[in-house]
Amino acid sequence: MKRTLFALLFLALTALLVVDRVAAQEPTPLPVTDDQVNAIAKQLYCPVCENVPLDVCGTQACAQWRELIREQLSQGWTEEEIKQYFAEQYGDRVLAEPPRRGLNWLVYIVPPAAFLAGAYLLFRGIRSWRQLEPQGEPLPDEAIDDDYLQRLEEELRRRGD
Repeated sequence: MKRTLFALLFLALTALLVVDRVAAQEPTPLPVTDDQVNAIAKQLYCPVCENVPLDVCGTQACAQWRELIREQLSQGWTEEEIKQYFAEQYGDRVLAEPPRRGLNWLVYIVPPAAFLAGAYLLFRGIRSWRQLEPQGEPLPDEAIDDDYLQRLEEELRRRGD
């Protein structure tokens, strides 16, 4: 009886230890896909190459930075945290979309303002051109001085009839 009780107690303690170890283990993270990495890398520019997005850059440094993004995603970092990390490490020039602060606001304001100003000037120009067009009144025959033009007008009248 003592042996049975001792065996049950040993099994219970072993089960508790196994359950405790399983509970203490961190859940295995889901594998990060290339699409997830490239979605973030597309929003970053290579700090080494000029104007090359990180997702298409073929340098070894960019491959390492994409792996860093993969590791950060597997550790639970958000997209904004990863972009902030790269901006702190390499400056705002690595961001595809400049932050909306300081003089960077001009990037968001000037193009639409220039487009609207151009559309307004085009509208005004077309409107003024229409006002300058002749009213379509035919010139009297006496106003035509050139013999060639007179013959041309007569020929056109004959063909029109």
